[in-house]
Amino acid sequence: MSHAAHTDPALPTVGQRFTGLSADEQEVLAQADRFARQELYPLSPRMDNDEWWPPEAFRTIGANGYFGIPVPEAWGGSGLDLFTSGLVLQAFGRWNHALALSWVAHENLCLYNLYRNCNNEQRQRYLPGLCSGKLIGALGLTEPGAGSDAMGSMRTTATPGRDADGDHYLLNGTKIYITNGPVADVLLVYAKTDREKGAKGISAFIVEKDFPGFRVAQKLTKMGFRGSPTGELVFDNCRVPARNLVGEENSGVKVVMSGLDLERAMVAPLCLGIAERALELSIEYARTRQQFGQPIGNFQLIRGKLAEMYVWIESMRLFTYQALRAANHLEIGGGGRGEIHKITAASVMFAADNMNKVLDEAVQIHGGSGYIWESEVNRLYRAIKLLEIGAGTTEVRKIIIADELMRG
Repeated sequence: MSHAAHTDPALPTVGQRFTGLSADEQEVLAQADRFARQELYPLSPRMDNDEWWPPEAFRTIGANGYFGIPVPEAWGGSGLDLFTSGLVLQAFGRWNHALALSWVAHENLCLYNLYRNCNNEQRQRYLPGLCSGKLIGALGLTEPGAGSDAMGSMRTTATPGRDADGDHYLLNGTKIYITNGPVADVLLVYAKTDREKGAKGISAFIVEKDFPGFRVAQKLTKMGFRGSPTGELVFDNCRVPARNLVGEENSGVKVVMSGLDLERAMVAPLCLGIAERALELSIEYARTRQQFGQPIGNFQLIRGKLAEMYVWIESMRLFTYQALRAANHLEIGGGGRGEIHKITAASVMFAADNMNKVLDEAVQIHGGSGYIWESEVNRLYRAIKLLEIGAGTTEVRKIIIADELMRG
């Protein structure tokens, strides 16, 4: 075999063979990285300092084709897949993890859930605006008394009725910790339509911000992911037209469980992007920070930390990518049980655990400067805990994995 065969540009690179990314997928990741670095990264400091939401960011993202990635072009999307969405999220997470969180709440929890579960009339009304970024989406599930037991403890109710304007439901209750809640135009909201049936009596509804009886009670101030708006939402006899019921009445649990598996698959690449940026910052600092007459990167203990961070990140990468591929073509109503339930829970648990370890070492390498609030590595460090809590806590993830293992 000639030497030329080893350098054929048509052959996959070592990196591509290792990650399993095709040339097209690698290019998507590179393009999203360039866009995020140029357009989203400059917004990060103000978002973190002031809990500021950049009002034009979503329109910019939409204009560049980064919304509705797995949604067919007929509805305003790109017609690609969930895996590609994960690559975009990974890139966004590197450069502005707060905006990346709002992106995935919009893209995955709201937009993609609506595409998968809505009828065509509902799709026509909402998907084009969500794909363009002209509308901001959110999902309303968690309640003050319903966190890990979101469905069993849900108290928000939806009561059917009829008046001069037609059939409708009246929603009553409160949702808490809702990402994008304070700025959302369209929300996918879960409520109980039959209390006697428990979790099997839940339905899903599309709520618009201007519906009578809906209001944002408060915007919450967070430790991390600052600038990604999180709020408490109140429904006080909120009138929702019957045509905004998603799927059949009392079938919301299927939407919830399928959506949660997709959400867990999509949280992992956010962890990966944050960890990648932390390693990059740590390498830069180790090369430039001088102590004892030389860069601290010359010291074995620092080099050992960098090596471990690299191994953790590459392990995250492979688990994240494989879980995303496994979830790529999850059938409508699928998930919430079986292999995909176990795999996605394991993926996000592994990614969040390792992101925690990476960021801990990153701050240690930065020393005193890493402890300063305004430093970028500190901003990343404050993101750790949410990703061990959101989309099901680490403890819930372990329960899911163990339950599926014991079922055999």
